[in-house]
Amino acid sequence: MNYKQLQEDVEKHVSDYFHTHNDPRLVYHNFEHTQEVVNAAQQIANHYQLNEQDFFTVTVAAYFHDTGYFEDALNHEAKGAELADDFLTKHKVNQEVRDSVKSAILATKIPQQPKNEIDKIICDADLFHLGLADFRAKGKLMHKENELIYKKDISKLEWRKKDIQFMESHHYHTDYANLLLSDQKQKNIEKLKSKLTSQEEISTELEEPKNFAPVIIKDKDKDKKKKDKDDRPDKGIETMFRITSANNQRLSDMADNKAHILITVNSIMLSLIVSLLLRRLEDHGNLIIPTFILLMVSLTCVVVSILSTRPSIPKGEFTQEDMDKKKVNLLFFGNFYKMSLPSYTEGMIKVMNDKDFLYGTLITDVYSQGVVLGRKYKLIRLAYNIFMFGLIAAVLAFVIAYAAYGKL
Repeated sequence: MNYKQLQEDVEKHVSDYFHTHNDPRLVYHNFEHTQEVVNAAQQIANHYQLNEQDFFTVTVAAYFHDTGYFEDALNHEAKGAELADDFLTKHKVNQEVRDSVKSAILATKIPQQPKNEIDKIICDADLFHLGLADFRAKGKLMHKENELIYKKDISKLEWRKKDIQFMESHHYHTDYANLLLSDQKQKNIEKLKSKLTSQEEISTELEEPKNFAPVIIKDKDKDKKKKDKDDRPDKGIETMFRITSANNQRLSDMADNKAHILITVNSIMLSLIVSLLLRRLEDHGNLIIPTFILLMVSLTCVVVSILSTRPSIPKGEFTQEDMDKKKVNLLFFGNFYKMSLPSYTEGMIKVMNDKDFLYGTLITDVYSQGVVLGRKYKLIRLAYNIFMFGLIAAVLAFVIAYAAYGKL
């Protein structure tokens, strides 16, 4: 099935559906929001490297998840699942994909109840905005939409209370979304609480009669410093480091798995060559060269694969000079495993108390991971090339030997 073409058809169909069913009350749940959810879903799906079918399922579910708002806002998930199923049935998509799409859309109903990885991705993509810096703009649109749909005024105070309650009860389901969005979501909650407190104080003051209103002179420099502190991207930077390190670890595991596959396959080939072919070389001299080629290919692949996974361990010690010049990476065990606990503790406390040293250490750690990954993948690529071209050469040698001598 051509999933790429079908995905384009889904995008066009949903876009046309939103334009033909235009509802001015839906200032938040419109096609722009749908496109944002699709982008978020694909971002998470790419992180988990879903196969073509699952990636298509995630994308379709994201496109259709809010299409039911035009007919039944309260039960839009069920209607959206029905619309998606109708579209996919017309395009002869198999039952497994249709069921997965429906399950993902239905899982977005609050409270979210995802059952599998695809459901979790759609649920997190639908509420991706809770962990973004522009959350307040989205919240205002949602507030306005609720007032228009249910035809009643909802005060800012009441809305903020519901927002805080909802956000505190919510949690992201995928590790990726948790790492990327949880810190900013917590900051959004704190900002809402701060505004809510200020709003409640103002309401209390308006309700209580006052004989006079004291003039409060604000310290602008103090407010500016506080704002600058609040706007510091420390949480975002830390999240970036966590995600990067996690991605590097996943790539390292993938590299080790690839090397393990090559070692296993070529070890089996070596065993077969030694136990079967070498015994027949006395009677079949024409097989000496092809067998030797195959033997060398397998042996070389094993050696290069082992080199790609063989660890390199530094001396395991750092000096006071290294600490003073901020040159040592205390996050890597190879730099401290021979040191005493008090020395390592003293070094880590110095790192934690010095912001520049801390971020410098994190940068060094990520860079070191990248260098190791580069070496691993370079050697694994070499091993796969040797295996591929060597195997071709060995097969051709056997064919030539058979053609030349007429027997094997």
